[in-house]
Amino acid sequence: MNGTNGTVRAKRKQHPSSMNERPQKQHRAINGKESAGQNTPEVSSMYEDEEMEIEETRILPGVADTAEWQACIENVVRNVVSIRFCQTCSFDTDPALTSEATGFVVDAERGYIMTNRHVVGAGPFWGYCIFDNHEEVDAYPVYRDPVHDFGILRFDPKAIKYMPVAALPLRPDLAKVGAEIRVVGNDAGEKLSILSGVISRLDRNAPEYGDGYCDFNTNYIQAAAAASGGSSGSPVVNIDGYAVALQAGGRSDGAATDYFLPLDRPLRALRCIQEGKPITRGTIQCQWMIKPFDECRRLGLTPEWESAVRKDFPKETGMLVAEIVLPEGPSDNKIEEGDVLVKVNGELLTQFVRLDDILDSSVGDKVKLLLQRGGEDIEVEVQVGDLHKITPDRFVSVAGASFHNLSYQQARLYAVACKGVFVCEATGSFRFESTDSGWIIQTVDHKKTPDLDAFIEVMKGIPDRSRVVVTYKHLRDLHTLNTSILHIDRHWSSKMRLAVRNDTTGLWDFTDLADALPEVPPVPRVASFIQLENLQYPAAADIVRSFVRVLCHMPVKLDGFPRNRKWGMGVVIDAEKGLVVISRAIVPYDLCDISITIADSIIVEGKVIFMHPLQNYAVIKYDPSLVKAPVQSAKLSTTHVTQGASTYFVGFNQNMRIVIAQTTITDITAVAIPANSGAPRYRAVNVDAITVDTSLSGQCGSGVLVGEDGTVQALWLTYLGERSPVTQKDTDYHLGLATPTLLPVIRQIQRGEIPKLRMLSVEFNAIQMSQARIMGVSEEWIQKVALDNSSRHQLFMIRKRTFERGEEGGALLEGDVILTLNGKIITRVSELDVMYDHEVLDAVIVRDCVEMSIKLPTVSADDLETDRAISFCGAILHKPHHAVRQQISKLHSEVYVSARTRGSPAYQYGLAPTNFITHVNGKPTPDLESFLTAVVGIPDNTYFRLKAMTFDNVPWVITMKKNDHYFPTMEWIKDPVEKCGWRRVTYEQGKPVQGEGHDGINVISGETFEMDENVGGL
Repeated sequence: MNGTNGTVRAKRKQHPSSMNERPQKQHRAINGKESAGQNTPEVSSMYEDEEMEIEETRILPGVADTAEWQACIENVVRNVVSIRFCQTCSFDTDPALTSEATGFVVDAERGYIMTNRHVVGAGPFWGYCIFDNHEEVDAYPVYRDPVHDFGILRFDPKAIKYMPVAALPLRPDLAKVGAEIRVVGNDAGEKLSILSGVISRLDRNAPEYGDGYCDFNTNYIQAAAAASGGSSGSPVVNIDGYAVALQAGGRSDGAATDYFLPLDRPLRALRCIQEGKPITRGTIQCQWMIKPFDECRRLGLTPEWESAVRKDFPKETGMLVAEIVLPEGPSDNKIEEGDVLVKVNGELLTQFVRLDDILDSSVGDKVKLLLQRGGEDIEVEVQVGDLHKITPDRFVSVAGASFHNLSYQQARLYAVACKGVFVCEATGSFRFESTDSGWIIQTVDHKKTPDLDAFIEVMKGIPDRSRVVVTYKHLRDLHTLNTSILHIDRHWSSKMRLAVRNDTTGLWDFTDLADALPEVPPVPRVASFIQLENLQYPAAADIVRSFVRVLCHMPVKLDGFPRNRKWGMGVVIDAEKGLVVISRAIVPYDLCDISITIADSIIVEGKVIFMHPLQNYAVIKYDPSLVKAPVQSAKLSTTHVTQGASTYFVGFNQNMRIVIAQTTITDITAVAIPANSGAPRYRAVNVDAITVDTSLSGQCGSGVLVGEDGTVQALWLTYLGERSPVTQKDTDYHLGLATPTLLPVIRQIQRGEIPKLRMLSVEFNAIQMSQARIMGVSEEWIQKVALDNSSRHQLFMIRKRTFERGEEGGALLEGDVILTLNGKIITRVSELDVMYDHEVLDAVIVRDCVEMSIKLPTVSADDLETDRAISFCGAILHKPHHAVRQQISKLHSEVYVSARTRGSPAYQYGLAPTNFITHVNGKPTPDLESFLTAVVGIPDNTYFRLKAMTFDNVPWVITMKKNDHYFPTMEWIKDPVEKCGWRRVTYEQGKPVQGEGHDGINVISGETFEMDENVGGL
């Protein structure tokens, strides 16, 4: 909750497990350097970076060590609790997160805890409290104020067995200027901290935290206490042990200034709950600000009214002035910005507390206001609305995204009418071009959606896989109406589910609204390709008919892949069969939806046919009977291009425009795409990469190199590389892949066969003769290399072995130099392709300066791709994929943590990507089946033990609490019978429900996942 100037913060601390403050449990780079996580800028400005868990109470310097204060603190600390919680999904102004804060008991008999509203949150909350003696108890929300920064949690008092629990009395009347106070709370991650201060102001306006939740229409208390992250919800007590205020926010620019919420309204809400009465909250949709008298005079306050106010309120220094009047609200056209409030219902009024009193007791009635506007008295009568009705308490999840009615909080923040459908989780089908939150849906499928009910009815009538027009605006730019065509997914996220807040149970109740309508069968479409104008390169004219646009959407993040949506241009290699070749940086795995656009006109679905384990390409297929367009099969060259040869570069830039240049091939060399140390993911190895002499090559991630006769000499592909430690962005490389290397695989696919490749489980490095001589290669072999490859004198050395299951030693070791395979000297990367169709290779190698002949068994590539994944407590688990085995020397388990979602138990308790789970409750879990058997029977909301191993062989044990309500256990299983190629099983009460069950929260939408330790929590 950063302020607009970056200096105001809320005192909620992000949980250390979500900030990756345990680097020993995180995966480190192979070179031994730590790659521990970093906070995003938003997180680091709000939260502290360290947590030091200590047992003793921390009393900061400056705290008066008197007997009275000591006695007071001893009584207070028993009632103060540390709150560890998850806000399990994005809702209203709150993102999904894991955090910690403070609260204090205000009713020991009923088990009520007071804390901040930005802790309880507006959406689903899941958490627990830890008392001073380290007893833990579950906590459930009872109330969160729609505006003011306080909320109430409930716990079971009987669960606290080893210490007496008493309540802190709330005494808002004792907050006085000059009063000495103590802030007793979970400051900066400490178990308990006591900060001293003196109240300096009672009439400060509520602090602004930026685009997130902000309190308003109340005064705040100001003091100098220097509290930090984790102290949200701390009681501010006086020497008599009374809670006189509630810690809420402070400054982060070096000033030791803290802001406390007065307890007048929290005390009223608590009494209503204790008496079983509804907590009525009234509003006229107008924000007021405290303005000093000198400013009020400039706004038109007359001397007569100023004199009257000063006489009745001699200690007051200002009055309430209208700051924001919401359009179409009760105050619209009655109150104007800058009006000075004088009277309400005939009562002279200068304080927020009294204004709240009147409005809260007048819901459904009218109030009379006397205003001063430019020196004139203005009397208006305003209808008081129900604040709870314009504060959302439900949301609907459909097509991977979540929606609710626009809240009063958001409307006030942007001074807009409090109406419309707000996208609280813009993911799945509703992932717009900008990832910013703040979108308001205007129409779907040409039908207006003024509110959530209308939106639900429209979405019920949209079949699966439909493409519909959606118009929407952003709260920061309501002048611009955006239009997008969205692909509606009702198969990966099949349920349309309504979640409704239940303050009795403290949970959100889920209801299935409607089954997804089946997709409408596609029909053939007619289209024609563009013709390039003023074409100087006739060889590129026909290749346009071989290009198709490929969009890949991955609903679940697997294999460490950092994105959930990618696009690129593919090349049609067989128009009759509908075969397209595309980079694996675009299609990394086959749990995905693929849309293929032909001639910029026809959209057809595609499916994955083949994914090459090493060479960075995949083959996908579409139904050619649906395409009535002159699609042309690209003619692939059967001979390798050479360095220095002239060629035509035809690529697609970021605007999806074709760019063409005549150029020269500058280099053909074996490349080593750097491995990503944070989260291993697919990368090309053992390939020759082509570079060309044109600046366009760096601007285009897709394209081809074409000869003068129109033959495609090479594909221009995007290669996914490492993540930059400086920018925290993924590095893409754009390189050429010679087409002859594709031909053996493509010919098998054209014959209707599925290629069954075999390979050597090693990564090669090209070495020059100077290095080879030192490695022990004889002069005779060096001469043979020169004769075999006059353009490049090189051999290949084993750089890294890939771990293979069941492999004891392996025939090749790091540092071995390959001389021949099956009698052929190996000086080119393409000559390594002999491994793809041989079970055993006869090899001559040099090892430790000794030449030897060995048999090299190859391994099948059939088991390289992920075909099963489990979602458990917000973590995605599957077998260690190929990239993991390329970077590790030992597999500790077949249960690998690939990703985790924010706001989940996995995030809260520190289960990190790249961990291996080896035991559950002491039982070994060597594979996914044993893991699933061990966890499905664990009762909901109970603790269990996980034993895990980090990527760097550091064992550790974690205790985690299961949460089936928000994060049910699910698995995805590859199944060719299913239309999308996968089926889903949800486990409810320990039993599998085929293709049914609820989707949970944040399980499907990929943006909520953290792939590695460098991703921040917000």
